[in-house]
Amino acid sequence: MGRKLVLIHPSSTFRIVDLGCSVGPNTFIAIQNIIEAVDLKYKSQSLSSSSSEACLEFHVFFNDHTSNDFNTLFASLSLERRYFAAGVPGSFYTRLFPRASLHFVHSSNALHWLSQVPKEVVDINSPAWNKGRIHYTNAPNQVVEAYFAQYAKDMEVFLHARSEEIVCGGLMVLLVAAIPDGTPPSLSILGILFDLLGCCLMDMAKMGIVDEAKVESFNLPAYTTSPQEVKALAKRNGCFSIERMEAILPSASNISFNPQTLSNHIRAATEGIIKKHFGSCSEILDQLFDHYTKKLEDSISVLKSQRTIQLFVLLKRNTNVSC
Repeated sequence: MGRKLVLIHPSSTFRIVDLGCSVGPNTFIAIQNIIEAVDLKYKSQSLSSSSSEACLEFHVFFNDHTSNDFNTLFASLSLERRYFAAGVPGSFYTRLFPRASLHFVHSSNALHWLSQVPKEVVDINSPAWNKGRIHYTNAPNQVVEAYFAQYAKDMEVFLHARSEEIVCGGLMVLLVAAIPDGTPPSLSILGILFDLLGCCLMDMAKMGIVDEAKVESFNLPAYTTSPQEVKALAKRNGCFSIERMEAILPSASNISFNPQTLSNHIRAATEGIIKKHFGSCSEILDQLFDHYTKKLEDSISVLKSQRTIQLFVLLKRNTNVSC
């Protein structure tokens, strides 16, 4: 936020939203960082938010799906926080807030989830039918193209909704799981992890533990984008300028290749989707992820070959464009 903040008068309310907040604590850390940065910017412009004459107040909205555990989220809120908090359940692929009501939007590691599985990949009569896989990793081009088409459609909806909710000059920060331009999906760590999970489901189908037809119709609604794709989609939307885009290479200390840890992370992320599709009981899920952990133990060298990045994107709502 290097430019002058002229979003609101310092005696009014600064509204922040975290999209895809989950249950913490990362969401609280992000919000605290945003508030401190805004405070510092106002003070540097002699608009002290701590003065009695001009007290800037913060209203923070925590958003996630209706199935999110908001009780745990709000039970974890610090009593010493300096903002008013509210929960906003619903998909961020829809409008969630009144027009021109938000000043700062944040979303971290949530936008790789699609609003739905591409219809073509589960249609047996489609050239994009994704037989024998649960993701587009190592799939034919038609499957990859179907996933990208769904991602592009979702991002168009996402950017349009935010363009209506964010005030002119307002900011949006996105941290997105991505891969470098030109990198094949097979080198995405999420793609590798999902591919191995699909192999485990197929193994269980062959053993008669789960219905093979159910496995054939199961696909994960996730897409790992690239910087080039994000730039193109933002340009097509036209309501935001890209103030900064940076590909962050994860350090070795930030990636755990411990099989059990990876298995736990993927289970936390996919268990709800798996249960909804298979109607699986806990026993079958335990079997699946025990098998998955063993599969990961045999695949550490493959995982270490991944080329995943985290893409930092700072967008500013254009002041001269009506969207």
